[in-house]
Amino acid sequence: SSRWYTAAPPQDPQATKMAFTRFHCLLLVVALLVAPRAAAANEASPIGKVLQMISDLQAKILKEGEGAQKVYEEFSEWCEERSKTLGHEIKTGKAEVAELQAAISKEASRIKSLETKVEKLSGELSTDEADLKAATDIRGKEHDAFLAEEKELAETIDVVRRAVGILEREMKGGASMLQLKGANSMVEALSVLVEASSLSTADARRLTALVQSSSEEEDVGAPAGAVYESHSGGIIETLTDLLDKSEEQLDAARNKETKDLHAFEMLEQSLKDEIKYSNKELKEAKEGIAAAGEKKASLEGDLQVTSKDLAGDTKALSDLHHECMTKAEDFEAETKSRGEELAALAKAKEAIKDNVGGAEDLSYGLNQVSLLQVARAGAGLSSRVGLAQNHVARLIRDLARKQRSAELAQLAIRMGSAISASAKLGEDPFAKIKGLIQDMIEKLEKEA
Repeated sequence: SSRWYTAAPPQDPQATKMAFTRFHCLLLVVALLVAPRAAAANEASPIGKVLQMISDLQAKILKEGEGAQKVYEEFSEWCEERSKTLGHEIKTGKAEVAELQAAISKEASRIKSLETKVEKLSGELSTDEADLKAATDIRGKEHDAFLAEEKELAETIDVVRRAVGILEREMKGGASMLQLKGANSMVEALSVLVEASSLSTADARRLTALVQSSSEEEDVGAPAGAVYESHSGGIIETLTDLLDKSEEQLDAARNKETKDLHAFEMLEQSLKDEIKYSNKELKEAKEGIAAAGEKKASLEGDLQVTSKDLAGDTKALSDLHHECMTKAEDFEAETKSRGEELAALAKAKEAIKDNVGGAEDLSYGLNQVSLLQVARAGAGLSSRVGLAQNHVARLIRDLARKQRSAELAQLAIRMGSAISASAKLGEDPFAKIKGLIQDMIEKLEKEA
């Protein structure tokens, strides 16, 4: 139901019931007072009119009860539908909260995992970069060493080649026999030939040092002619061996340089690939952390809103339960009070009938009796009015004791005083009594 009910301020059901009961009991008092008064006034069927008034009051209470029942049924239907709606919203809200909490936990775990990955990648990247730097430094030193070795070997080969050419030319007629005869070793003989040749001093020293380091002194103490023959052929052979060895060393150095360069290039490429891949992975991991952080923050915002809505729905359901229970208790109390009022009215009707006998079926028109009968009837009615008034006072006192009502007790006392005073003064007591009852009714209406 789309109807919205606003709960009225809670009232004390017992106080409400007492007020209504006392209110209708006073109406019965009025009826009991009016009945004998109407009879005294020779109205047609006065008791019947009183009984009809009570019946009308009963019908009114029943009608009010039916209206209250309809309103309560509509309210109960609204309570049920509203409770179902709130229950569904609470169930949905709890499910959403659980999903959001799980999603937040998932993003938090992802962030932690990515942070671990970033730490690992950063360490690997630092290692790879350090290895690449170290390999590059080593390669640079190896290359510098190769260049130095290559330069030295190239110069040696060049010197030896030129020396062989020069020596061959000198040996054919350029060198002095006396000079060679004076040489005691191959080194001295080479020195004689070098001095007679066109080699530079630096080349001559290099060549002499090479020969000296590679030759053996086998011809020490040989005759001059033998020295010449040995030195002239041995020097060229020695230089040729030196040339071959130098060329082999140069080829070996160059091959080694090529292999070392190739190995370095492969290592360099591998390290660069790893560094590139690590940087890519590191970037993606950092971007993943940022994205997960944003998503987590968004989910936390949604969780806060959903949790707030859930708390609101939970409170609304609790308030609804309290409101509906209060309404149910009020309705139950009002229904019980109406039942008691109807029972009181039924008893009042019964009491009136018992007190007046069949008077409700009588007609008091003057054309139906003689003067003597009227006089006798008037005397009898006056007597019955007095008895009724005293009976009413007793009823009020009894009602005050049963209800424990100070207001009704006070009313009974005031009614007794008014009846006594009116009887002495010969006045109509009904005007005063009605005034007292009217004041009491107005007071009880305000309390109700």
